[in-house]
Amino acid sequence: MRIGIVCYPTFGGSGVVATELGMALANLGHEIHFITYKQPVRLALLSGKIHFHEVNVPEYPLFHYQPYELALSSKLVDMVKLYKIEILHVHYAIPHAYAAYMAKEMLKTQGVHIPIVTTLHGTDITLVGNHPFYKPAVTFSINKSDVVTSVSKNLKDDTNRLFDIENNIHVIPNFIDLTKYKKQYADCGRSIMAADNERIITHISNFRKVKRIDDVIQIFHGIQKVMPARLIMVGEGPEKEPAEDLCQELGIANKVAFLGNSNEVDKILCYSDLFLLPSETESFGLAALEAMVNEVPVISSNAGGIPEVNKHGVSGFLSPIGDVDDMIANALHILSDDQRLEKFKQQARNQASIFDINYVVPLYEEIYEIAYNKLIKGQL
Repeated sequence: MRIGIVCYPTFGGSGVVATELGMALANLGHEIHFITYKQPVRLALLSGKIHFHEVNVPEYPLFHYQPYELALSSKLVDMVKLYKIEILHVHYAIPHAYAAYMAKEMLKTQGVHIPIVTTLHGTDITLVGNHPFYKPAVTFSINKSDVVTSVSKNLKDDTNRLFDIENNIHVIPNFIDLTKYKKQYADCGRSIMAADNERIITHISNFRKVKRIDDVIQIFHGIQKVMPARLIMVGEGPEKEPAEDLCQELGIANKVAFLGNSNEVDKILCYSDLFLLPSETESFGLAALEAMVNEVPVISSNAGGIPEVNKHGVSGFLSPIGDVDDMIANALHILSDDQRLEKFKQQARNQASIFDINYVVPLYEEIYEIAYNKLIKGQL
């Protein structure tokens, strides 16, 4: 099948999932066309089965904000016709599903019919999408999609609660490729980051307010009072500078490393003992899953879809949002005993295996068949 994938090409979870999905589908023999404004960061190799098409947005003085949706919909029309793409899989309701619908309508006038699969990832629903300015467009885009999926049951429930949805939403969780996580680092450089007696705590995110970066710092502050520890902060975003300031105020700046965005996340997780994810909201918690597959137990909030990934008392612990003291206590429970820590590490890996790519990608293939069959039956 020839599949067009539209996503954000950034370090965020939706872009990572879309890219990994496309590469996995290509390995199964599908022809994949990524259509976005920049090559996705996880897309390391183009081939006969994987193509990238850049969306250019011309700049005109008339526009205060350049019309990306217009450029994207026009590019989709051209790419569908040129490469005979059979299905569009868009990640995020806005602007991608909205642009895909416009492309679909333009193609209809030229005798070309194509189904749209929309995957909801969270921010497009719980934050941006629920804003009064965008809510009508999001509702429209979801209802005009031919098949809709969400990355967690929690997100499906939130979508149905916040919007007037006519479509049935299929839950397909995010996934991990276990074959890529086989302790590939004999010496992962742990001594560079910490002394032998220090525990290494890690946080990875886009440093937005919903990630509760202050809580990450406060949790670590509590941990290092009891035992030697280091904190590694990976990512960029608006809360990074305030976090650095907080570390200075608490007198722990010398124990915290801010690494910015990194393409070596797996190597960083290789020498991590614990992962912190105290988010206000998470539709799934892909960062937690990537930690778990690297045998790193997770201390997290019980927000959104996180409990569907991080199992309390098994792969880590869940706490109420903002309950820093409980998270500190749970972290110390895991870290204070070597045997207990090793047990949690193994349990984290086992829990992550539930989301192996080999189980999840076939679910998307089934969704494509549903969408394509609707097209064949003339229901689009």
